[in-house]
Amino acid sequence: MSDRPPAMTERPFSLPHSSHSTHRPGRPGRAVRYFRIDGAGKETMELARSRLLVAAALFSVGFLVLAIRLVDLGLFERVVETPAKRDGSSAIAAARADIVDRNGVLLATSLRTASLYADPKLVLDPEDAADKLTKVLPDLNRTRVLARLRSPTRFEWIKRDLTPEEEWRVNSLGIPGLAFEEEDRRIYPQGRLAAHVLGFVDVDGNGLAGIERFFDRRLGGAGIAGAPLALSLDIRVQHILREEILRAMETFSAIGAAGLVMDVNSGEILGLASLPDFDPNRPGGAPPEALFNRAVQGVYELGSGFKAFTVAIALETGVASLDTVYDATKPIRVGRFLIRDHHPKARPLNVPEVFVYSSNIGAAKMALDIGGDVQRQFLERLGLLRAPKLELLETGEPIVPHPWREVTTMTVSYGHGLAVTPLQLTAGIAALVNGGRLIPATLLRKDDDVRRNMSGERIISPETSLAMRQLLRLAVTQGTGSNAD
Repeated sequence: MSDRPPAMTERPFSLPHSSHSTHRPGRPGRAVRYFRIDGAGKETMELARSRLLVAAALFSVGFLVLAIRLVDLGLFERVVETPAKRDGSSAIAAARADIVDRNGVLLATSLRTASLYADPKLVLDPEDAADKLTKVLPDLNRTRVLARLRSPTRFEWIKRDLTPEEEWRVNSLGIPGLAFEEEDRRIYPQGRLAAHVLGFVDVDGNGLAGIERFFDRRLGGAGIAGAPLALSLDIRVQHILREEILRAMETFSAIGAAGLVMDVNSGEILGLASLPDFDPNRPGGAPPEALFNRAVQGVYELGSGFKAFTVAIALETGVASLDTVYDATKPIRVGRFLIRDHHPKARPLNVPEVFVYSSNIGAAKMALDIGGDVQRQFLERLGLLRAPKLELLETGEPIVPHPWREVTTMTVSYGHGLAVTPLQLTAGIAALVNGGRLIPATLLRKDDDVRRNMSGERIISPETSLAMRQLLRLAVTQGTGSNAD
C-alpha cells in the first residue's frame, strides 16, 4: 500500500544536459521530481483559487468605497441633520436678534449653549446611565430620566441649556447613546427691570409674551436676526420708575402697582413697570399674578384723572370757561347713592378750583351741562372706550357701561363707572397737554425725523391744551396732587 493519495502519480526522470536544462554551474545535473494533479484534487484547487479571487475582489471593493467616502468627507462640506432636527425640536437655526433700549443698552440677547439628548436604542444600561446622569446633574429627576432612556423612540431630550461645566461632566461619563445639540438660550441681562415689556420665550426660542411674542418673526426670522430691535424705553427711567412704584406699593401695603412714563410729543413710552413682576430668565417659576401686566392688561376705575377730560370737554365745547362757578356746598344724591367730595370746601367753586381741589360734586354738575352724548363721543375719540393699541398682545378691554345713563355721565366725570387701562389714561392725558393731538403710544424708538414730523389726530385746540397744562400744574402746586410736584 502506498501512503500517497491515489490521485497523484510519481514519475522520476532526469533532464539531459541541454540548453533547456536547469543546470547550475559547478554542480552536477540532478534529478528533479514533478507532480501532476488530476481528478478530484484538481477540482479542489480550482475551487480554492476561485474563492480566493472572490475574497480579494470583495476586499478591493470595500477599500474602494472607504476611499471614496474619505475623499467625499474631506472635499465636500455637508450639513448633517441631527436627531434633534429630525424630531422637529431642532435648535434655532439663527441666533435670535438682540433687543436694546433707546440708547443701545442690551435688554435681551441669545447665547450659544449645549443641550443633552439621548438615543435610547444606543444606551446599553439605562439604569446605570440614569444613576450617573443624576449624580452629575442633580436637578434631574431619576425616574423621568430612566423613562426617557427606556423610550422606544430614537430621540429624547434629557436637559436643555447646559452650562459648560455641566457639559464637561456629562462628557466625562462616556455613556454611549448620549449626545449634545447646540441651541440658543435667551438671556435678559437686566433681570426683572423690564420684564413685562420684554416678555420671554419658550425653550425652543419662540416668543410667548411681551415684545418677544409681538415681534416673534422679526426677532427670529432668517436674514434679519442680526439687526437689534430698538425700544423706546430708557433703562435709566425704567429703573427709577420701578423703584418709585415699589416704594409706594410697600408704603400702602398694596397687592400691586403700575406706572408709565411717556413722551407726550412722540407717544414713546420711556418707562413701563408693573408689580409684582418676574425674572424673564426663569419665567416658569413665576406665579400667575406676577405675569399679569397691570399697566396695559388690567382695567380699573382710575378716579380723579378723568376730571381732566371733563374740564377739557367743557372748555373745548364752550359749555364752561375758567370763570364758570359750580355749587359744591353739599353732596348730590342720586337714588340711593351720594356723590360727595373727599376734600370738601362746602362752597361754590370755579372751574380751576373744581379741578385743583378735585371736587366730585363740581365735576358731576359740569358733566351734566356737557351731556352724556358729547361726553361719550369725546372719550371715544381719545380711545378710552376700546382696547388700546400697543406692541404688546397682552392688552385689556375697557369695561364700558351700557346703557350710558345720566348717573353714568355724572360718575364717569370723576373716574367711576368706566374701567380702562393705565396706558389709556396716560395716552389721553398726553393728548390734552401736547397741544391737543392724540398720538398713538409706542414701545419702539422713533428716529429724530419721525419725531419732528409727528402730527396725530386733533382732539382739542392749542388754547384748551395750554389751559389744561396750567390747571395740571396748579393741581400739584396748590391742590391735592402735591406729592407729584
